[in-house]
Order: sequence, then C-alpha cells, then structure tokens
Amino acid sequence: MSAAAQPASDLGILVLLAYQGFVRQLHDDMARCGHDDLGRSDGVVFRMLNAGPRTVSDLAGRLEVTKQGMAQIVEDIERRGYVVRRPDPDDGRARLVELSARGRAALEVARAFHRDYERRLRETHGPAAIATLRSLLEDMASAAPEGLDRELRGLYL
Repeated sequence: MSAAAQPASDLGILVLLAYQGFVRQLHDDMARCGHDDLGRSDGVVFRMLNAGPRTVSDLAGRLEVTKQGMAQIVEDIERRGYVVRRPDPDDGRARLVELSARGRAALEVARAFHRDYERRLRETHGPAAIATLRSLLEDMASAAPEGLDRELRGLYL
C-alpha cells in the first residue's frame, strides 16, 4: 500500500505522539538550563507544591497515587535538591514538602518553555487554530478522573 493510500493514524496515537514530542522538547530545554535530572512525575509535583507546602499524604490524595508511592517520589525529588521537608507546625507527626530554590527555578524554566511552545504554535498555525486546539483538548480532558482533573486544571503554567 502506498503512503498516500494508508489510512490516517489513530487519533489516540496522534495525541500520544504529540505529547511525547512536547515532553521530549521540554526535557531538552530543561537539560540545557541545568535540569537534566528530572523525572516523569516531577513537573506535576512541582506545580502542586507551587501553591504551598503539602504533606506526602495530601500530595498522594490529590494525585491519586498511594502514600508509599508518593513518599518514594518525594524522597527522590528531595535527593536531587528540588524539594525540602520540614516539620508541620500544625501536626508534630507530619512533615511538609516544599519547593527548594532549585525546584522553583526548574518550575520557572518549564513555565517559560510552555509559553514559548504555545507562542511558536500560534505563530506557525495562527491564533484561531490554537484556540480551536485548546478547545478540543479541554473537551478531551473532560474525561480525566474527576479529582485529578480539578487539581490539574487549576495549575498555572
């Protein structure tokens, strides 16, 4: 079958490939700015912590993962210097996780990348196309798990 006669790619595959391409470019940009040690879930955790310190239990609940899994993620992020933990002044048994200066710097680099990526898309495809893309993605995102959907939509780029 010739390339012209092949059926169009599955929409889900196109969405996946577009996301993977975006993430690859983001990670390349982050590495150029000195953050070449970021993990897959770091960005979402950074954005959750940008709103203020949280306990591991709170992060786990909001991101719909186990407390043990979140504890491992936080330990790894802390080992790399992106977060710090301190005692919770309201609960002597708990510890709060917050972004370190390195974590805040990484988040700012990511935010700048996001803004630049969308600007480049707008320049290439026009504002109307990007408005349509945003609308379609919002509609597609409405199928996300309810709690996670509410949490992530409120996160500022």
